[in-house]
Amino acid sequence: MCGRFDQSQTARHYANLIGWTDAVFDSESRPTTNAAPGTYRPVMHVQNGEQRVDDVFWSYRAKWAEGKVPIVINARLEKLANRYWSRLVKNGRGIVPAEGWYEWTGEKGHKQPWHIHRKDHAPLFMLAVANFGPFEENRAEAGFVIVTDDASGGMLDIHDRRPVVLEAEDAKLWLDPGLSPQQAIELARHAAVPADAFEWYKVSTAVNRAGADGPEIVRPLDD
Repeated sequence: MCGRFDQSQTARHYANLIGWTDAVFDSESRPTTNAAPGTYRPVMHVQNGEQRVDDVFWSYRAKWAEGKVPIVINARLEKLANRYWSRLVKNGRGIVPAEGWYEWTGEKGHKQPWHIHRKDHAPLFMLAVANFGPFEENRAEAGFVIVTDDASGGMLDIHDRRPVVLEAEDAKLWLDPGLSPQQAIELARHAAVPADAFEWYKVSTAVNRAGADGPEIVRPLDD
């Protein structure tokens, strides 16, 4: 997965779609058609039994890993059980809602961006893991990453990785603290919305510029 997504509805809109009408909101992020790494985006999660929507920094590196591993924006599903991610899978599961995400094809310097979304235009509930605590030195210590898996079917023409997306009810289950880390990983593996539920179209290279925003970002290009 490349590092942009379309989150053009409000955080409260997405929370209402999964029945979180009484969630606690600590989010001032505005909707955007071009969410980029290094920005704060609303993430849904459960903390101390409370449904919360908090603005979280998109990028993560554990504090102890500085100088050892790079800051990343995605986590591979097949690696969630390892030492680096297991604590976040246990205590930091989240959902990043969106309308779609972007991938690029073609040669360097001539890459074509694509907007990928559900064929039924339902919102995406993308799996995330995060450190929801404070940071001491680097904002990425308290950031989130989007969980990705191997792409399949025709989506391979666009990219070999894709976000793990769940239906609304499964997304709520992913957030349930009563679900063990292993059960959560199995849910991600077996309940993910399949590749054939998605479609894509070309969009303007305006999306390449971090900070670019507006409806023209997601407008399909005429072939």
